[in-house]
Amino acid sequence: MGDQTSARKAAVHRRTGETDIELTLDLDGDGAMDGTTGIGFFDHMLALFAKHGHMRIEIACTGDLHVDNHHTVEDVGICLGQALVEALGEKKGIARYGTAYVPMDECLARAVVDLSGRASCVANAEVAAERVGEFEVELAWEFFRVVAMNGRLNLHVDLLRSGNAHHAVEACFKAVAKALREACALEGTRADEVPSTKGVL
Repeated sequence: MGDQTSARKAAVHRRTGETDIELTLDLDGDGAMDGTTGIGFFDHMLALFAKHGHMRIEIACTGDLHVDNHHTVEDVGICLGQALVEALGEKKGIARYGTAYVPMDECLARAVVDLSGRASCVANAEVAAERVGEFEVELAWEFFRVVAMNGRLNLHVDLLRSGNAHHAVEACFKAVAKALREACALEGTRADEVPSTKGVL
């Protein structure tokens, strides 16, 4: 078990004409995010994602922020999803499923995760404001979508009660992080089993 836990790390480097990103993920990390994307609110979301997911994320990112934030947010999500796949490996011993409800003052978010190997994302969230600072709220849902697609997971995010845009987006990020943490957790009695009747995920 110790060796399996220590090996749950991955590093991804993605370079395009729009971004250059190096991302390291440790699923059993110290709950910290080190580095910056150049987008203040997004960094805040990634920091709390690492904290509540009990993982460590290290990132070095250069993006075409003079155009807009979209390429950077999308490509960070792609890297995170790819790193998740690599860090999970054969997925032996994981719980596979995770669910979390997170309140943030007047807002309430729910996230449900299945590390199924099949990519799907459904986000049901209505936020009145279009931006939080310089961050476009719609990019939060794009981030979750590309994490799910590249992480080969099934993700449902529902904003059950909305209000302040900052609170709403933050509740969603925390809920996804906590659900992912639960799904990635190792079940000691099933260390050599893949949680599927098919034998693979």
